[in-house]
Amino acid sequence: MINITVLQSMLSTTEIKSPSPNQMKTLTLTDLVIMNKLSVSFREQIEKYVDVDPFTTHDPFHENDDYEYSLILDKTNTSRVVSILATKKEFTSQISWDSLLGNQFVRLSISKTEAGALKYELMPKDTNNFYPFRQSTRISGYIMFAYQICGLHQ
Repeated sequence: MINITVLQSMLSTTEIKSPSPNQMKTLTLTDLVIMNKLSVSFREQIEKYVDVDPFTTHDPFHENDDYEYSLILDKTNTSRVVSILATKKEFTSQISWDSLLGNQFVRLSISKTEAGALKYELMPKDTNNFYPFRQSTRISGYIMFAYQICGLHQ
């Protein structure tokens, strides 16, 4: 029988942590190219479940918003952010994340503060970085893709 402390230790070493804004500053051009390619692939996958609007709109980081924030990361290198999502709480349970993410991606829930800081490093433009996405014509949330990156914050 395995000791519970050993099991907890094993699980904690595999825990995925959110990349920090400082880690974004160390991304290489190769990382950005990979993030770009993966984000195009992720958009194709998520569009099987939702309709992504063709135009961006305001960033979702409002004081009293009711969104759950998450990152889609490259499973092979979790410092590569593929997408940032702000989803309405009822939407999160309506999607089959396992089939959407497959073997390429991992989804990580984060705080609004963390999401805002990472967005600022990846997309220094103050607003209009997120695409609304819909299910049954109702906006279910907002999404930003790494292919939108045109320069990191200096």
